[in-house]
Amino acid sequence: MANSARINKNGNPISQFWQKNKDDIIPPIVGVVGFLLLWELFSYLPGMRLPGPSNLITDERTRTLLLYPFYDRGGLDKGLFWQTMASLGRVAQGYSLAAIVGISVGILVGTRPFLNKALDPIFQFLRMVAPLAWVPIALVALQQNQPAAIFVIFITAVWPILLNTTEGVKQIPQDYINVQKVLKLSPQKFFFKILIPSALPYIFTGLRIGIGLAWLAIIAAEIVMSGIVGIGFFIWDAYQQNYVSEIILAVIYIGAVGLILDRLIAYIQTLIAPGQ
Repeated sequence: MANSARINKNGNPISQFWQKNKDDIIPPIVGVVGFLLLWELFSYLPGMRLPGPSNLITDERTRTLLLYPFYDRGGLDKGLFWQTMASLGRVAQGYSLAAIVGISVGILVGTRPFLNKALDPIFQFLRMVAPLAWVPIALVALQQNQPAAIFVIFITAVWPILLNTTEGVKQIPQDYINVQKVLKLSPQKFFFKILIPSALPYIFTGLRIGIGLAWLAIIAAEIVMSGIVGIGFFIWDAYQQNYVSEIILAVIYIGAVGLILDRLIAYIQTLIAPGQ
C-alpha cells in the first residue's frame, strides 16, 4: 500500500515529462505537420513536378534508400549513411584546421592593433568570396578532389572563427587589463585566466557559424567535383538521372545533419563554459 501510494504521489515519469515540456513539444510538431500537409497539397497542383512527402514512401528507389541507409555495393553505389559520413569526414578535417588557424590567428591579431589594422582589409575581402569560387582554384592548385574539398571547407569556415575570435579579444574589459598590470600577471596566466575566458563566447559564436558554413561548403564542392562519394555528389547524380525524390531525401539528411552539428557545438560550449 505504501509503495502504491508513493507511485501515485510521484506520478508516471513519462506523464511528468509531458506535463513539464508539452508547451515546447507541441508547437514544433504542429509546425512540421502543417508544413508537410501544405507541401503534399501543393504537389497535386497542375504542372507541379515536385513530389510530395508521401512520395518518399511510395517511390521504390527512395523507400530503399530510406529503409537501407547502410548498404554498400562498392564504388559510388552506397547508402545515404555512407554518403553522409564521407562528407562529414571531409568537414571534420577542414573544420578542425579552420578552428585551429582561426582561433590562433584571431588571438594574435586581436592582441596586436597594428596587425589588426594591416590584415583586417584582407580578411574582409577574402571572406566575401563564395565557396564555389574557391573550387576551381583548389583543384588547379592541389590537383586532387579530396584535398581540394578539404581546402574549400577550411577557407570557408575559417573567417567567422578568426574574426569573432579577434573581436572577442578586442572586447576584453579594460579593468581586466589593469588587473594584469597591477598584479603583474605572467603572459601565460593572463592568457588562460583572462583572455580565453573573456573571449570564449565570441569564439564559440564563430565556431557555430563556421560549422554551418563548412557543411554548406562541402555540399557545394561535392556537387562540382565529380566522382567522389558524398552527399553533395549524390544529389548531383540524382538530378542528372531525374530522381527528384532522392534529391528531397538527401536534402532532409543535409538539414538534419546541419542541425545536429550546430547543437553539438552548442553542447560543447555548455561543457566548457556552462555559465556563458
